[in-house]
Amino acid sequence: MKLTDIETFVVGNPPPHFGGRYFVFVKMTTDDGLSGVGEAYCVPFEPHLVAKMIEDVFARYLAGHDPHNIESIWRRVYSSGFTQHPDLTLMGVLSALEMACWDIVGKAANQPVYKLLGGQVHERLRSYTYIYPRPGDKTDVYHDPDLAAERAALYLSQGFTALKFDPAGPYSAFDGRQLSLEALDLSERFCKQLRAAVGNKADLLFGTHGQMTAAGAIRLAKRLEPYDPLWLEEPVPPDAPEEMAKVARGTSIPIATGERLTTKYDFARLLKAGGAAILQMNLGRVGGILEAKKIAGMAEVYHAQIAPHLYCGPIVGAANIQIATCSPNFLILESIEDWGGFHSEILKTPIQFENGHVIPPTAPGLGVELNEEVARANPYTGTMLHLEMTQHPVQ
Repeated sequence: MKLTDIETFVVGNPPPHFGGRYFVFVKMTTDDGLSGVGEAYCVPFEPHLVAKMIEDVFARYLAGHDPHNIESIWRRVYSSGFTQHPDLTLMGVLSALEMACWDIVGKAANQPVYKLLGGQVHERLRSYTYIYPRPGDKTDVYHDPDLAAERAALYLSQGFTALKFDPAGPYSAFDGRQLSLEALDLSERFCKQLRAAVGNKADLLFGTHGQMTAAGAIRLAKRLEPYDPLWLEEPVPPDAPEEMAKVARGTSIPIATGERLTTKYDFARLLKAGGAAILQMNLGRVGGILEAKKIAGMAEVYHAQIAPHLYCGPIVGAANIQIATCSPNFLILESIEDWGGFHSEILKTPIQFENGHVIPPTAPGLGVELNEEVARANPYTGTMLHLEMTQHPVQ
């Protein structure tokens, strides 16, 4: 079996854009007609350029090779251009290609990928969602704790037992910083009112995006501790695991992080520093499915858990499901609400969601098929990136 062809899709995510402005998908095909799909997460370049990067790496390192040889492919790409260093751009590209290889390998074996990575551990996968806005909202649910508490009741009725929110304010290219007193007060009110609204029926997941210094994060955590969040997410920028470890030592709230880390090497430094109890690798960036499995195995040694990150499309979501299903230290899975809307339309068969849980598929490979007709009908024509930060210091 040899890889012969590649096609990329840059798909605009229609309003309300939950999961980002666009998705970058790849489809690879072999000489015996099998095909597999993958997705790159948040590569920091114009997405059509990212598609060209994917095609270039395929032509250099994958075309003509057996997709089963994932370790060899991975090392060649990781070392390309005399790098051999965690690189978010190259790893996003590699993640999409590696994911598609696994989809092909699973189809060739007529097994879901999780069956080839140790077998099924979890029959249902506990999931969480952000608290998202709704049409007709009179205020901003991201900044109005009363509306957020009201919206939480809707998610509880769908079976969710954990909800994420991030009221700490904008994140900037100039972070970390000390939060303002106003931001600290709002963050505390969110936790207080949400805890009152959900009681012990749901965990609270406090999201931040590296806004703070370690001292500032500990200051925030002291205010949040009475409401017992399940985690405080990425409180400091991702480039200094030792600073993340200062926060972990300074609070009783578990620290979760990892969406901006890539490869086993980044996560090894984080674990050795004691920087997190919960690892949030994004499989469209971390280096793919096998790399995520290695990281999950390292985490077991440190008694850390995994909570795969998702703020992108459902192909990464499908890969997350595979790794969660076969990992003993899986904690919880990020969902985009109940996987409805465009996340359902872009797949031929939607991800199965029941009462706050994802049901692992039994279909071979990743268990999903890209609806190419829908993908082609929704091209991304903008110029903005998938996610962008505030470009000036936040006072």
